[in-house]
Amino acid sequence: MEDLVESILDYIRNDYTDYAIMINGEWGSGKTYFWNHKIRRRIESLQINGRKFTTIYMSLYGISNLEEISKKIFMETTQVLDRTVRKYMDANGQKTIPEYAKTGLDMANFFGVAQNGEKIDYADFFSTDDKVLCFDDLERANVDVIDILGYINNYVEHDHIKTIIICNEKELSTKFKSNNLEMKTFIATYLLDKQGDLGIKTDKPIVERIRDEIEYVFDKANDYERIKEKLIGETFEYAPEFNYIINGLLMRYENYPDLIRFLRENTNFIISTFNKSGTRNLRILKHALNDFKKIFDMVNKFYPNTNHRILQTMLIFTIAISFEIKAGKITKDKFVNIETNEEYKAILVSSRVFMDNRQFYIKEFDNNYYYNFKAEYRFFKFIEIYIRTRIFDMKVFKENMEVIINTIDTDKLPAYKRLLTEEYWKIPDDQFDHIINEIVDDVRNGNIELIQIVKIYAYFVYFIKRGLIPHDLRTIRTLFFNGMNVASLTSTYCDNVEEQLSEIGVEDVEEEMAEIIVHFNSINEKLKDKMYIGKAEEIFKCIPIKMEEFYDQFDQECMNVPIFKYYDTFQMFQRISCASNEDIVTIKEKLADRVERYHDEIAPEMPNILKLKQIIDDYVQGKETSIKIVMLQEFSNELENILSKYKPEQATKEVRPQNG
Repeated sequence: MEDLVESILDYIRNDYTDYAIMINGEWGSGKTYFWNHKIRRRIESLQINGRKFTTIYMSLYGISNLEEISKKIFMETTQVLDRTVRKYMDANGQKTIPEYAKTGLDMANFFGVAQNGEKIDYADFFSTDDKVLCFDDLERANVDVIDILGYINNYVEHDHIKTIIICNEKELSTKFKSNNLEMKTFIATYLLDKQGDLGIKTDKPIVERIRDEIEYVFDKANDYERIKEKLIGETFEYAPEFNYIINGLLMRYENYPDLIRFLRENTNFIISTFNKSGTRNLRILKHALNDFKKIFDMVNKFYPNTNHRILQTMLIFTIAISFEIKAGKITKDKFVNIETNEEYKAILVSSRVFMDNRQFYIKEFDNNYYYNFKAEYRFFKFIEIYIRTRIFDMKVFKENMEVIINTIDTDKLPAYKRLLTEEYWKIPDDQFDHIINEIVDDVRNGNIELIQIVKIYAYFVYFIKRGLIPHDLRTIRTLFFNGMNVASLTSTYCDNVEEQLSEIGVEDVEEEMAEIIVHFNSINEKLKDKMYIGKAEEIFKCIPIKMEEFYDQFDQECMNVPIFKYYDTFQMFQRISCASNEDIVTIKEKLADRVERYHDEIAPEMPNILKLKQIIDDYVQGKETSIKIVMLQEFSNELENILSKYKPEQATKEVRPQNG
């Protein structure tokens, strides 16, 4: 960053220049902040041959004509040079002239420079000595960019005024292409037609040919490049050093000691979440931190003893959801239907099993922002509402916090949750034995979810190795194996095993964990089969009466799942054969598309696909020809085509008994 500053200062120090320089960067990346806090101050502190420079800053945002630029230059210059105005401002405690004064009053009379009612050319009043002009937001002006650059060129080429242009060239390019697009498309289409090129068949689609014609006829981008080449001597790419920027952002909270202490302690989380957002928009981060101030204040006011980990997660969630919504990465409704943290976690599990756009997004959101961050609570409805609607819902806030406090209060937690959520060394010695004994009873009775038993086993191995519990490894292993068998009767399938096991907070137990993980995987696969059998029954029962519902569920939940493995093939045939001819064709097409897209994922269902084909073939043999029979024959042919894409052993491998 300092190299960039020095390069800009070298430009200022150069005695003679007939070009401007450009600072290019994304919206919200901190370009204006960089100008105000780094460049401007350094320029104004320069002294060259007894001269000191004065900077004149103008945002072009919303400028609708060139005269407005002249007025802005005049206004800014007057603020610097006019002693009368400065005296007036000092006497009245004003640092800048109010916007309403600049625009709501007659400008000339306001400054006492009008003569006999004649219109004043503001540009005439502009002194060019020892000035540095800075034009910001070039891409946000409502004037043709080419005209603005031509206007600026007058100052640069003729008066040799040091000039800095700040912009986002990517947005400029978009602006050139999108301006009057409908008109451009109409004219380009008309010209192609007039030239006889519209009806000619070529390899290039008509849409691309129209786009090429638009670029040829309305080549503003090339006009921009030509004048830029003439006007701009150097273009500097602005990529902020975030560590520098974050310090500036946090300084805004120096009058709030508790908040700034917390933010400084968690600067790494702020930086990490910002980087994971995939944007460089510091403006969104600034707004997110402002929102978090409100959240932090409310939590400390009503729930002053809130767990530090919860506050960290709130900070991450606030920044993350701010970027997702305000950067336009998602629509605001992605989180609307999620009411609780438990619902959020349930979606994470199901998203790894069934296809659903909302569920997949939630999984990606969680994997991105919470990767390697262990937290029981990852979703806060009151924060989601606040970011989405700008309304701080006190009712939802208190409901959320009551649940959190009651759950996180370790004295109220079951013993096994205390072990998994606390650092074990924080458990008082006089409570440790009681907690261990309670966990042993819960494991024996199968009162704990399977994956949690596996995690607890790792802790017990660790404790045995260090002599913290009076049990030998063989006894504990038997206890946990039997407890897992009991727990399997009430447990559900766990899809995110790797993620869950990554939360184990002890080391040097991998060797002892191997056997119990194998046992867990065996049980978990059976639970998976049980879950899919239920899902298969739910989906296929829609055939043939509720076909629209079947299509919706199949598309959303079964495209990459070997669902045919879990349903009785004869019942499947009965349902398909009772469907309309149109639906038979539609199902056939879906299966064909499915095998192309998810070949490996659905391989386990091939034995049942083979059985289904055999049942259909037996049924149609000797039947009188009808449209239904023909459709079923074509269905069988498609199944044959699907089976041909797999090795023989994949298509004939024995299938486990279905429906229990």
